[in-house]
Amino acid sequence: MSTYMVVPLYPETGYVEMDPDAIWEGFITVVKGAVQDAGVQMRQIDAMGISTQRGTFTTWDRTTGVPFHNFISWQDQRAADLVKSWNSSCTMRAIHASMKVIYLLTRQKRALAASLVVFSTQHVTFRLVWALTHYKQVRRAVAEDNCCFGTIDTWILFKLTKGRVHATDYSNASSTGIFDSYQLCWSGFLSFLVSLPLSIFPKVENTDHYFGSTDPSIFGVSIPIMSVVADQQAAMFGECCFDVGDVKITMGTGTFMDINTGSKPHTSVAGLYPVVGWKIGSELVYLAEGNAADTGTAIKWAQELELFSDVQETSDMAYSVGHSDGVCFVPSFSGLQAPHNDPKACASFMGLKPSTTKSHLVRAILESVAFRNKQLYETMLRETCIPITTIRVDGGVSANDFVMQLTADLFGRKVSRPQHYEMSCLGAAFLAGLGKGFWRTREELKNLQSTDKTFLPPGAPSPNLEYMPVLHSWERALRRSMNWYKP
Repeated sequence: MSTYMVVPLYPETGYVEMDPDAIWEGFITVVKGAVQDAGVQMRQIDAMGISTQRGTFTTWDRTTGVPFHNFISWQDQRAADLVKSWNSSCTMRAIHASMKVIYLLTRQKRALAASLVVFSTQHVTFRLVWALTHYKQVRRAVAEDNCCFGTIDTWILFKLTKGRVHATDYSNASSTGIFDSYQLCWSGFLSFLVSLPLSIFPKVENTDHYFGSTDPSIFGVSIPIMSVVADQQAAMFGECCFDVGDVKITMGTGTFMDINTGSKPHTSVAGLYPVVGWKIGSELVYLAEGNAADTGTAIKWAQELELFSDVQETSDMAYSVGHSDGVCFVPSFSGLQAPHNDPKACASFMGLKPSTTKSHLVRAILESVAFRNKQLYETMLRETCIPITTIRVDGGVSANDFVMQLTADLFGRKVSRPQHYEMSCLGAAFLAGLGKGFWRTREELKNLQSTDKTFLPPGAPSPNLEYMPVLHSWERALRRSMNWYKP
């Protein structure tokens, strides 16, 4: 596997950005490295599938392809006050009230969803509003019909095709917060409400659409682009979570927990978000998703503080002490997501003592990851009422046995970890391979699955019960960390 580190930029407090040129350079480096590592030539590549981070966007000049600003990350908090203002506005209260009446009269789930919806900084909506407000060149380009908006997938497609293709797929579009997952189009109502120009948005295609071919000048040959898919949905496909009730947990920079809800979008009251998993031909699969933003971020931060030198040490460090010595860590550098939905929450250590060691701190950080997993899992069970069939976990943090075992203990369920942790790229490859006819059926894909380790909750006495006092202390710490940052 070829990798390239794109370093986030933090120009101001709460701002998280990425350099478009660094992303493009990284993409090209990774593709060439992967082909070289596979021992093949570019001319032997039949198709390309693209999986990228969602909700991170930029805008650029339609004619020149030059970006107007850095990518604004899904973790960015610059629009937090704007989101809070809108969520408490008279306009939102009026929308909620009118949609409740419509729901009572029609029983349409779409009306129910509209009566419950709240904006989030993780959605593109108000970060894009912020960009349109603060960047004059973006407003000028919009007025001249010369502005393109795109998440990372759209930007890469535009660059690969030398500006011929301005497109995305349903999985990426549905993750922006601007896309109507019921009507399967960019939301004209929302765009009108917050003054977003529909002219800047890309065309939305099926996940397995033929998006065009790469310009020959980039790789020396023209390669068909046979799939574009958002990273979490790609991981879901890579884990072969094709059936209703299948659950996938990806623990990378953040934790994303997804459940396959079939052909119907889920309407949430606690912050689970309905996204399109994939659209292949006439098949449309929805997921309900909850997330915690700062999983890998917290572990990387701890490493930079020299609590440990190698991430692989952390599981042994946590097991080396029988408890965290009463220390609780709240992983909320980017606020708290479902079910709390508080962008003003702060990250914190609580319960520190003179007896606290590095191992206690590391154990508290890893426990917080599992505790957030439990919160998301219980929210998912309560909200969807869908019997869960399988739980598969991937992402870099899933390599940590302590986190995996505690997660299984707290769930009271078997949790499986695949042999290869990075499933998003595999999902994109599966989709491209199916589109090209390399694989004929999804059963063939299931036969390719390999499990590295299965984590089972032990019998009585249940660690779930044993951990309740620790979990309750952590929940107290979490509540004290909420609404910390004031406008």
